[in-house]
Amino acid sequence: MKLRIAIWAIVGALVLGLWNLAFVARVSPIALDFAYLTCPIVALVSHHAISFSIALAINAATYAMIGFLVEITRLHYNRTRLISN
Repeated sequence: MKLRIAIWAIVGALVLGLWNLAFVARVSPIALDFAYLTCPIVALVSHHAISFSIALAINAATYAMIGFLVEITRLHYNRTRLISN
């Protein structure tokens, strides 16, 4: 489970890195909306000056938290399914 949560955190960091590269290339407003959806820290960064490394850590932590919730739900679902069989 720890490995899967770490993978979620790495994916969160990669998402922010890819959006950073896209913003350097000047993305469209639709892409900005998608960035707000996939990378919640982008909304904060657009209003306050935050360094890339801090934004990267916050986004990785956000994805790790989401991954933790998904893994706990998955674990609970699998246990419930095994008990009912």
